[in-house]
Amino acid sequence: MKNLMRARNYFFSGLILFSLIVLQACKDKDSVEADKSYVNRWIYDNMEFWYYWNTQIPSSPNRSLEPPDFFASLLSSEDRFSWIQDDYEELIKSLQGITKEAGYEYKLYRKQGTNNVFMQVMYVKPGSPASTVDLLRGDIIEKVNGIQMTLDNYRSVIELISENHTISYKRYNGSSFQDKADAALTTVEFSENPNFYHTVITLGGKKIGYYIYNFFANGPSGTSQTFNNQMDQIFTEFQSAGITDLILDLRFNSGGSESATINLASLIGKGINNNSIFAKREYNDQVEDAIIKEPTLGPGFLVSKFITKTQNVGASLSNVYVITGSRTASASELLINGLKPFMEVKIVGDTTVGKNMGSITITDDTNRKNKWGMQPIVVKSYNSLDQSDYSNGFIPDIADKDNDLVLLPLGDVNERLLNLALEDIVGGPVGGRISRSFGDKLSRPLFHSTDSKAKQREIREEKNEKLMQLFKSLQQ
Repeated sequence: MKNLMRARNYFFSGLILFSLIVLQACKDKDSVEADKSYVNRWIYDNMEFWYYWNTQIPSSPNRSLEPPDFFASLLSSEDRFSWIQDDYEELIKSLQGITKEAGYEYKLYRKQGTNNVFMQVMYVKPGSPASTVDLLRGDIIEKVNGIQMTLDNYRSVIELISENHTISYKRYNGSSFQDKADAALTTVEFSENPNFYHTVITLGGKKIGYYIYNFFANGPSGTSQTFNNQMDQIFTEFQSAGITDLILDLRFNSGGSESATINLASLIGKGINNNSIFAKREYNDQVEDAIIKEPTLGPGFLVSKFITKTQNVGASLSNVYVITGSRTASASELLINGLKPFMEVKIVGDTTVGKNMGSITITDDTNRKNKWGMQPIVVKSYNSLDQSDYSNGFIPDIADKDNDLVLLPLGDVNERLLNLALEDIVGGPVGGRISRSFGDKLSRPLFHSTDSKAKQREIREEKNEKLMQLFKSLQQ
C-alpha cells in the first residue's frame, strides 16, 4: 500500500464519483488558479493510483507541460477514452445528463459537390419544444438563424442551437425534398426519457417486441427508479403479448447506468437468476487489492449479478436482435456482452464503439484554486465467461451504416434497420421498401449530436458510492 499512502494527500480528499454521483463543490472566491506544478503533481499522483494502465505511466514525465498535455503524456496507447477539463464545475455539470436543448438529435453531412453542410434529424424527443413544431425524423436542416452551414462555419453554427433559434428545413415528399416554413425553436433544461418507443409487431406467425432505448438511466434524478419502472411495464406488455422474438434498438445509445443495464439484461436473459453473473470488473492491482481487503466491499464488489424479474421474457424468445450504430457504446456494449453467454444475440447495423472500459471523475477539494477535473479509465468489464473481446467494437451480423438520405419514421416496418431485422426473423421480405433513387447513401457524418453528450454516458452506478466509503476508511 506504499503507493496508496504516498498519493493520499491528493486522491483521498479528491471528489471521487461516477457520472451520476454529483457532489456540490465549494466555490473559491480567490480567482488565482493553482500553479501548473501543483496541478501536474495532483494529476500524476491520482493517475498513478487509479489509472487502469498505471504500470505504463512514464516514471519521469515532462512536468513542465501544460496540464492537458501532461495528462495526455501519461496515457496508454490503448486508451481512447480518458479526458481532462480545466473547470470541474463544468465537468460535473456535463455529467448530470440534463442539457439545455430544443429536443432533437441530428447528424451533420457535407452536401455532395459543395462546401455546404446540412443536418439530418435522427429523432425528435417527446415532450420537448421540438415536438410541438412540425419537425420530423428525416427532415433536412440547412440554415440556423438564417445562416447557411458550411465546412468553415458549421462548428460555430451548431453552438447556436443551445439557445432559442430558427431553422430553415426541407422534407422528403416521396420524390424530392421540399422547403417547409421556417420553425422557431425554444430551448429548455430538458431531461430526456430513454424509453423512447415500443410496440409488438405480428408477422409470419411471430410476435416481435420492438423497443427503442436511447440511454441507460434509472430515473430523472439520482434516487428515482421511474425509467426502470417504465421499462418493467414495457416488458410486462411484451410478456402479456407472448412475444417470440425481441428487437432492442440501441443505435442512439452511448451508455449510462450499470444498474439500469442490469435491469434490462435481467428482463431479457434466458435461464438467469440472481446468482447468475452479468459482469466482472477488473481494476489495476493497487485498487483491486484495496477493494478486496476492505470489509465493506470485498471480492463481491468486483462482480455484478442479474436480478430476478417477474417480467423476464427470456424463456419465450427464439432470438434477440440488437440494432446498433456507430455511437452505440459502453453500457450498451456491456449489455450485449453480458447476454452472450446465455443466449444468441444478433447484431444489426453498424460496428459499435468498442468501449469495454469505465471511468471515474476525480476533482480536488483540498485546494479550491485547483479547478481541474479528470475522467480517467479505471476499470475493464468482462462477462461471466471472462470475455471482453470487443475493444474494436461488436461487428454486426447484418451490416448497414444507417446513412440513407431518406429516412422513414422509427417503428415503421419499412425503416431500414428494423426492416433488416424483421426480414431475418421471418426469413423473407417484409413490407414494401421505398425507392432509393433519391435516397442515396451518405458519406461519413461530420458530426453527430450525441457525440457532445457521450461524456454523460459513462458507466454510472451505485457501486461507486461504496468506493467513496473505501477511500474514507483508508484515510482513518
